[in-house]
Amino acid sequence: MQYLTLSNNKKIPAIGYGTYKSQGDDAKQGTIKALIAGYRLIDTAAFYANEKQIGEAIKEAQETLQIKREDIFLTSKVWNTDRGYENTIKAFNKTIKELDQEYLDLYLIHWPASQHQFDNWEEINTSTWQAMTDLCKDGRIRAIGVCNCKPHHLEALMQTEIKPMVNQIEYRAGFTQKETADYCKQNNIRLQAWTPLGRGQILNDEHIQKTADKYNKTPAQIAIRFCIDTGVIPLPKSTHEDRIKENLNVFDFALTQDDIDELNKVPVPEGKTHDPDLIDF
Repeated sequence: MQYLTLSNNKKIPAIGYGTYKSQGDDAKQGTIKALIAGYRLIDTAAFYANEKQIGEAIKEAQETLQIKREDIFLTSKVWNTDRGYENTIKAFNKTIKELDQEYLDLYLIHWPASQHQFDNWEEINTSTWQAMTDLCKDGRIRAIGVCNCKPHHLEALMQTEIKPMVNQIEYRAGFTQKETADYCKQNNIRLQAWTPLGRGQILNDEHIQKTADKYNKTPAQIAIRFCIDTGVIPLPKSTHEDRIKENLNVFDFALTQDDIDELNKVPVPEGKTHDPDLIDF
């Protein structure tokens, strides 16, 4: 596993295991398979309704695989209905109980409150952030960040005591949210990519297929490597053991700038992106 460094000097794996839409025993077994394969970053969220199973998988890995808890980078997120100071504290305590853990390595605001829904959206975000800051200062969270935030969502948080360390956004070949990505890189905020495989819809694209043939790799491996070579931490998800292993086998090659330029030609599937300023959930 390769590692990157957050702004607080904490090490974070360069690739993670996503668990969205994994439920019940599939979530548990998928996470165990991922840990066996070598993943050390496990990404979940209260909204995923699988924190209990993820926690069980980590406990089992500690007992049977002798993987130390400090070697696992565990992430969860506060959901939209739990924004605000007191609600965020309660949501975090529930997450910790579900996971059966003493601390989180990373806690994220899942979606920012936006002007589309709230007149006081900035206040909602900063009060949520203050709760996470206090939990971080208490040692219950090792790093804090956000998801789906554009620069205007981040500006108020950048003025606080502890600045966002991570922004997890929708990101993949052909859809890189350049303005947000540039802002985060300029402000030392690590980017993570959800749906780096485009829900599988980009894997048959000619630009990805061409690059896969060039390196004798699978389209999924090319899509994942695109994130890594553009400085972003991909969070691919699968419950199939062979694909879990395949998605991690991406550290024996690197894309050129010409490859990256080619992959940026991948078209964005219509209606398949989410604008945080327009969401209604």
